[in-house]
Amino acid sequence: MQILPSLSSSPAARRAARTAIVLAASLLGTALAEAQDATAILRSAFDNWRAKSSTATIEMVIHRPAWQRSMTMLSWTEGHNKSLARFTAPAKDAGNATLTIGGQTYVFNPKLNQVIKIPASTMAQSWMGSDFSYNDLSKSEDLLSEYTHKITSTARSGGHKIYVIEAIPKPGAPVVWGKIEARVRDDGVFVKETFFDQDLKPVRVMSADKIAALGGRAYPVVLTMRQSNKANQWTRITTTKAAFDVSQPSYLFTKSNLQNPRD
Repeated sequence: MQILPSLSSSPAARRAARTAIVLAASLLGTALAEAQDATAILRSAFDNWRAKSSTATIEMVIHRPAWQRSMTMLSWTEGHNKSLARFTAPAKDAGNATLTIGGQTYVFNPKLNQVIKIPASTMAQSWMGSDFSYNDLSKSEDLLSEYTHKITSTARSGGHKIYVIEAIPKPGAPVVWGKIEARVRDDGVFVKETFFDQDLKPVRVMSADKIAALGGRAYPVVLTMRQSNKANQWTRITTTKAAFDVSQPSYLFTKSNLQNPRD
């Protein structure tokens, strides 16, 4: 069976074949460019979130239909895979800390005076009883490395262009979500993330409820995570103070410092 015209075909047929090849190459090039652009936009959002390093003071409110509690923590990050969060209030939670380094996550419980490694299989589970997971705490870059990306639409809001990016897991990727839809502003601010299960049903949504200048950049200072199927349940984190691209001491992201913090 002859699929494409042979070299002996009529000039018109050869022109049609060349046009089809050029069009196919153009469409492929456009698709590749869009994928690269989508990935670049997500990378800018991660860079805005963490910079080369960061130090922050954060308040967290966990809300349930029958109760609500508030906590305060200090947070540090460096590079793409180092983070430390240590609770300072209330007294019953003070000293609890979580360290992520080199793809490994450890928690310290001062009452037990013990460092525990969190298995990779449980990284998506609740952190400190909140609607955020251990992955959320470290702002895991699995979204960049384990998914393919495509810009599905754009919109405008508050004088900014908003990119809607669909992230689909790569074949065999060790991830929980069947799809993630991210909305990112043109200045690199995460506006919203919707997480879908393997049946592509929305499970939870994280939204930036307030974006303001912080540490010399536009930043989602108030983020709220809501479960799609649980009414009146949410967790809100508010970054009250932050500094970016700061020098971090070498001992900071170590298990020793996790258990016995230095002043």
